[in-house]
Amino acid sequence: MMRPRRLGWVVWVGLAGATTLLLLTLRGRLDKAHVVLVYLLLVLGGSAAGGRRLGLLLAGAAFLLFNWFFVPPYGTFAVADPFDWLVLIAFLIVSAVTAQMVHRLQGEAEAARRRADEVDSLAVHAEALREADRLKDALLASVSHDLRTPLTTIKALAHQLWDQGDERALAIVEEADRMNRLVADLLDLSRLKSGAMQVAVELTAVDDLVGAVVQRVSGALSGREFRVSLAEGGTLLVGRFDLVHALHILINLVENAHKYSPAGSPIELAVDVRADHLTFAVSDRGPGIAPAEQERIFEPFYRPPGTPPDVGGSGLGLTIARKLAEAQSGTLAYEPREGGGSRFLLSLPAAELPTAGEFP
Repeated sequence: MMRPRRLGWVVWVGLAGATTLLLLTLRGRLDKAHVVLVYLLLVLGGSAAGGRRLGLLLAGAAFLLFNWFFVPPYGTFAVADPFDWLVLIAFLIVSAVTAQMVHRLQGEAEAARRRADEVDSLAVHAEALREADRLKDALLASVSHDLRTPLTTIKALAHQLWDQGDERALAIVEEADRMNRLVADLLDLSRLKSGAMQVAVELTAVDDLVGAVVQRVSGALSGREFRVSLAEGGTLLVGRFDLVHALHILINLVENAHKYSPAGSPIELAVDVRADHLTFAVSDRGPGIAPAEQERIFEPFYRPPGTPPDVGGSGLGLTIARKLAEAQSGTLAYEPREGGGSRFLLSLPAAELPTAGEFP
């Protein structure tokens, strides 16, 4: 396929040929000055449209065409009248200078446009991005909220169909539940980004959190081994975090590990104390994450290349999990697991064990 730039050159060369044919039909009625002006216009237009190289090419071509067809004796490059050499040379010089001047003016104009664009961009771009982000969040929140009512209606009708013996109702319920989870994720993300998510940070025993995780994921793991280990020493670990949100994060991490791990490989949850923080490490033996993707997986709707299409989920889980961790003065990070696989590290503030009567 011919490139657009080369195609433009062909068009202008063709235009030079067509112009020459037109001038030939009028050769008996035209003065050399008329021909020179027409060819100069052609060089000027070609320079403006295709740049200096095209302009110089047209100047050279016009010089030869002018000499061959419009300077006696016709059909040769010989020149009968010595003054015609003056016309030819002057034409060639003026054409070349025209192409060069157009090129320089275009360069100056482009540089000026770039500077103006940069100034405008610095003044407007940041505000435009903020406004677009606000509109996006408002739209997501509005749409997500409005979807809940029809989804509830769809599920109710599907249950009626199921009661009537229609087995297709089960697929409807499953898809409605999937849409409901997506809506819930969108609402959570919107609340987190706007600061409207309620976070109740209080003293919480790690045993309570881990026990709730085990209870909630036991059915979803379909018999897969789930290993839990706590820091050695027998000391009751206590942290300052929101139990509901911390549970949400860990369930998301465990379910992700289940989705991406090969069948039969165990999932591990290890809890340790590092300085003044509790660290919850969820590890698997899945394919791991490429270095270039290790931060991008926390972006909304992002999925690493090669993600199976049947994995499911909204692509918001890790985004919400990280923001929930940050809302509790914690962090969520990824690191490759030695020997293959992934490890997600949830860090939440630790607390000293309260004395009797102080524990909530």
